Amino acid sequence: MPATKGSPNPAAAWLRRAEALEGPAYRRIALALEAAIAEGELQAGDQIPAQREVARRIGVDFTTVTRAYGLAREQGLIEGTTGRGTFIRRRMEDEESGLVDLSMNLPPPPQGVSLAGLLRETTGAILARTDPATLMAYHPGAGSLAQRAAGAAWLAPTLGAVDPARVVVTSGAQTALTALIDHLTRPGDTILVEALAYPGLLATATRRGLKLLACPIDAEGLDPEALARLVAAHDPRLICCTPTFQNPTTATMGASRRAAIIDVARAAGVTILEDDAYGLLPAKPLPALAALWPEGVFHVATTAKALSPGLRLAYVVSPPGRAEGLAEALHAIAQMPAPLMAGVVTAWIREGGAAKVLAGVRAEAMARRTLASEILPQAIGGPESLHVWLPGAIATQKARERGLALVGAEAFRAPGATGEGLRISLGAAGKPAALARGLRALASLGAP
Repeated sequence: MPATKGSPNPAAAWLRRAEALEGPAYRRIALALEAAIAEGELQAGDQIPAQREVARRIGVDFTTVTRAYGLAREQGLIEGTTGRGTFIRRRMEDEESGLVDLSMNLPPPPQGVSLAGLLRETTGAILARTDPATLMAYHPGAGSLAQRAAGAAWLAPTLGAVDPARVVVTSGAQTALTALIDHLTRPGDTILVEALAYPGLLATATRRGLKLLACPIDAEGLDPEALARLVAAHDPRLICCTPTFQNPTTATMGASRRAAIIDVARAAGVTILEDDAYGLLPAKPLPALAALWPEGVFHVATTAKALSPGLRLAYVVSPPGRAEGLAEALHAIAQMPAPLMAGVVTAWIREGGAAKVLAGVRAEAMARRTLASEILPQAIGGPESLHVWLPGAIATQKARERGLALVGAEAFRAPGATGEGLRISLGAAGKPAALARGLRALASLGAP
């Protein structure tokens, strides 16, 4: 095989390995690729050269490279589609052992959108127009005016028009929730949470030394009558809830329920912490609690569930006049959001990329939810939900023995709460076929 031609290219450097191997050229190329992956020279997500470039570099015909790439694809080493390119395939240890991940609540790959291509295009444009020294310097803790304005525009479907001065940009929802808990409570305070609630909130409140009070929930989330009784009896500092596709039960408050919850909180003068991670996913989003009572609600919205978990960016919309106090609390925890990531999200929102990704995520989420309804008709969840809830008792260990990674109700129970069930995440499986395999395996355990 002739020596590789052309200028050095890290993505093509693995081809030199083929020169020292024996056998047909197509097999040597495939073996070189396999060795580069095994030794860490190539990693999951790396893009490798197009077939014509490989043929030119090593002096073989195009058909030989096509055969080599076909063999690598059969072995699960690479994947790709027309227009996107060819990439090293993610081969998680769990996947290789047959384990299907139904535990991580991730958005699925967006239909019709190449995240890799969009990310390359946007970061390239940012680096081309921005002084790197400025980009990599410290930035305002609350975010720049452009970033805050982009956040306000992004949240308009659920919040309506929002003054950017009320928006604080943060490095993810968990950071935002931690800062809000620190900012709004003191050790020993009581906060009211859903009986089954987001584990990150429960853990943060426990470390803060707060008393967690579980409020019963139904198919629409917090029970207003129970909430009113608990508020009157315990005078909580905060009411914490997720009004859309509640985690884990997928309960979604209708318009009248949202109004009822606001009425209870407003009458008692209790602040609401609204974790609206999934609020933008429905095709017709409902008004956020913060839109109904701007003076009494701190609203948290993350890009991790609507766009991609790797973005690690969230927006907090504060009541008027309270953003700067929150920004100080955030600064003590996380200094600032990563400037490059904030720049990417801001550009996507302003230039329409974010809307395209959201539409793609929504379309794929709906397709996967339809698949779940066919295999597990008893599972609960809205048409665009990233997860479904399977009430009842199924042992997670038994499910794992069948090749499934799942999260049971025990991870979500607030102190004193009861209830059994499984949260089934629909987006973590890389392909719908893997998701279907996992759902069928779960169905074979028997309906709870």
